[in-house]
Amino acid sequence: MIAGFEDKLACEGIVGDGCGGGRVFYIDAQTLYAYDPITKESTKLLDKVIDAKSISKKACIITIECKDETIRFDLSLLHKI
Repeated sequence: MIAGFEDKLACEGIVGDGCGGGRVFYIDAQTLYAYDPITKESTKLLDKVIDAKSISKKACIITIECKDETIRFDLSLLHKI
């Protein structure tokens, strides 16, 4: 569990592992967000994340497993791939 995100699907960006190090990526109300713990601000990254089951991050790619699809979001491009 990530403190403050217990009730959401979330994963952490590891510092030094590509894009988004130190941020928390989470899904709320069918939307993917990036939370910066330093500024305490969330940035909307992607809408229409329907029936998400899990979220993970490796390097600059966030992978979201949904009921009917797998979404891959590239943080360096800031869009789905």
